[in-house]
Amino acid sequence: MNIKYVLLGMLYFVQGIPYGLQSGLLPIYFRSVGLSFTRISLAKVLYAPWILKVLWAPLVDHYLAKKTWLLFTMSGLVLSCLACSLLEPDTNFLPVALVFLFMNFCASIQDIAVDGVAIQLLGYEEIGYGNTVQVVAYKMGSVMAGGGLVAFLYHLGWSAIFLYLAVIYTLAILLTWVSDLRVRRWRPSQESRIMVGNVNPWSILKELFHVPGTHWTAGFVFIYKLGEQGSMSMFPLFLLDRDFSPQKLGFWNGIVAMIFSIAGSYLGGHLISRRRRLLPALENLLIVRFCGLTLQILLMALYQNKEPFFEVAAVMSICTQHLIAGLITTLTFSLMMHCSQKAKESIQATHYSFLATLEVLGKVIFGAVTGTLVDRLGFLKAFVVFLALSFTSILYTLPFRR
Repeated sequence: MNIKYVLLGMLYFVQGIPYGLQSGLLPIYFRSVGLSFTRISLAKVLYAPWILKVLWAPLVDHYLAKKTWLLFTMSGLVLSCLACSLLEPDTNFLPVALVFLFMNFCASIQDIAVDGVAIQLLGYEEIGYGNTVQVVAYKMGSVMAGGGLVAFLYHLGWSAIFLYLAVIYTLAILLTWVSDLRVRRWRPSQESRIMVGNVNPWSILKELFHVPGTHWTAGFVFIYKLGEQGSMSMFPLFLLDRDFSPQKLGFWNGIVAMIFSIAGSYLGGHLISRRRRLLPALENLLIVRFCGLTLQILLMALYQNKEPFFEVAAVMSICTQHLIAGLITTLTFSLMMHCSQKAKESIQATHYSFLATLEVLGKVIFGAVTGTLVDRLGFLKAFVVFLALSFTSILYTLPFRR
């Protein structure tokens, strides 16, 4: 196996842990103690560092080695886990929230550094498999920290879980320390140092948009998950309100469904290696996702509690949706990396971070209001809104069909 894939896989795995904690463990934990959907959704503001990371991406691009940034940020994640192990979220909600905010800050910087490493390490023919490693490893970290920990939360306890995570990050630090990343360190000119020192966002943004294909790619990554984000985050809570236990959801939605998501990501990388034209494949998958969401709405309208047929259908719907989402995500991230490789070496990591920030921004902005939509409209009407939003990405790709 190519050593660069192993190294990138390890780095993206530990990078997925904070997302898994906040998307898989916390919503189910908070709902089980009686928090409203609105408050659960508003917890997504803790993702703010991922939206703002483009502001400090030039610093990662211009100063220190990528390896140094990785060691610093993973050390911060170790400290975050140790802090969480000393706190209980039901009695120390604000301190826990602040720790998670710091955890996201460290993870966002780590993401910039890892993406910069990947852009330089991967050749053109390796991007498909490289992005498969990226998405699959990231999701495996999410699965382990989200669904897997939900299943063991009531057996291990909150504190023990975060102590185990601190050990995992410590091992990742040791592996990074002994690894030879073999990434060139770009040495900025005096003019570039002045620009970064002044942190002129407008100048940086103009330079990013001069890269060919950036305008269209930026628009697509911002909207492509709108409807999917709402349905994937709210459908498990719909089941939780209909007598699915947290343990059962942790297993089916957090583990089994994520296995399907990983399988979709792997198939996406295989698809990229077989065909170069990403946009037609993306458009077809977006249509399939739209049809799947339509069937999910029909299932919700007919759903009856504790009926085996409907429970099986619900699990199949979750797994299918995650499979398709994995395919779409891998193709989209490959599209982003192809675009970033057209940029100058001095801004490649910043360019990719900019696109990734828009991807997160689209998810977070809509994710923050999904709970409010459900609280005000009810599940069925809210999911009709999700369906309409999922159609926007299909319309967006139509003018570019080849």
